Amino acid sequence: MNKSILLAIIGISTFAYGAYMPIKAEAAQYMIQSAWNVANKTGYQVKPWNWMDSHPVIRLKSAKHNQDLIVLEGDTGNVLAFGPGRNIESRHPGRAGTTIISAHRDTHFDFLEDVVIGDRFEVDSIYSQDDYQYQVSDIKIIDSDKVDINISSNQAELKLVTCYPFNAVVAGGSLRYVVTANLVQKS
Repeated sequence: MNKSILLAIIGISTFAYGAYMPIKAEAAQYMIQSAWNVANKTGYQVKPWNWMDSHPVIRLKSAKHNQDLIVLEGDTGNVLAFGPGRNIESRHPGRAGTTIISAHRDTHFDFLEDVVIGDRFEVDSIYSQDDYQYQVSDIKIIDSDKVDINISSNQAELKLVTCYPFNAVVAGGSLRYVVTANLVQKS
């Protein structure tokens, strides 16, 4: 086989493989959005695709930060690869207690670096007909090896959690960036 043809085949294969991941990521977001639309209308759990081990449960929006995120049930690595995830041990939005949502610092929750006290989030859940407004009341950096995230059993609050620092070269440290927002309005 001609050397230039072999190099062309290798080049095209490398390009195709590199383009595969972004295309797959976009297709996944489209399917998650579609599953959310059905789940939000029906109240049923709808998987974005058959082998997915999660389903959309919450829509998290911030007009100030131009964010409109679909939150999946669970916060395992498989779930967080596709979007933010609600910790299954936490409460559902609008109820007394803490709703915990996690996401990666370099993708879905990269905007948390710009969140300040007083910012608002709009939350919609498949388990309620109401929409909820939460207002940021606290921002902390904790070491998850030494401190647990404070959980409330009576205050309706939202905790958005991601790894810290945002610009870390190596992922996987024990620091967590925790944004706490209290329920201020139900509509």
